[in-house]
Amino acid sequence: MNIGIIGAGAIAHFLLEKMNCRQHETLRVTSVFVRNKEKYRLLESEFGVTLYTDLEEFLDSDIDLVVEAANIEAVKTLLPSVLKKKDAVLISVGALADEALLTEISDLAHAYKHNVHLPSGAIGGLDLLQNAHALGTVTSVSLTTRKPARSLIEEDIDEAKTVFEGTAKEAIRQFPKNMNVSIVLSLAGIGIEKTSVRLVADPHIDKNMHHVEIIGDFGEATFSITNNPLPENPKTSYLAAMSILGTLERIGQKIRIGG
Repeated sequence: MNIGIIGAGAIAHFLLEKMNCRQHETLRVTSVFVRNKEKYRLLESEFGVTLYTDLEEFLDSDIDLVVEAANIEAVKTLLPSVLKKKDAVLISVGALADEALLTEISDLAHAYKHNVHLPSGAIGGLDLLQNAHALGTVTSVSLTTRKPARSLIEEDIDEAKTVFEGTAKEAIRQFPKNMNVSIVLSLAGIGIEKTSVRLVADPHIDKNMHHVEIIGDFGEATFSITNNPLPENPKTSYLAAMSILGTLERIGQKIRIGG
């Protein structure tokens, strides 16, 4: 499968390294869409890709699927055009907190018969949540995320401090670079208005920690994840990057586990 990537940041480099440099058995990045071709010119020689600054030329290149690896703004401005021609893997899931955009993307995917894949990112257990809510009987989903204080606030603190408590919808609005996990959790379960989120700045940790609690007719479930940072970029979760590669690998499989 030939992959096109929108963006050239840490996650794009991770995918290029794992697929192109290590010669993945079934996946290869062939095209990369960027705003500034000169800035990223070295990618062409290093990874054997073609850079594009024109979206239509990028979409018409020899790619089977597009991975958005940029930001929320890229989802808003580019994904509608992408879905008219290609399937997509969406990393900046926080964009879907905009209900109008979510509806537009859903309508386009149906109209043009293309799929939008949402990797689980820095958390897990989404298959459990979806299954538990198959009859609409999950009553409570809560997420507590703890992050190194310096990544969230500028003030020096000696003890952990809650910097946000509310709904997933408001969490992504106030912390657009930190709360993608709350949106993918919401989409898998009871929605952005009903999913509870607490964000804690902790000066005593150096990794991101997520704790999820689910309650419903099925019973109760809790799970916790402590994420190591991506070695090439401490601001990016290693698991988030791997979840994209895992999603791409599963797309072509005839036998799939879970779901």
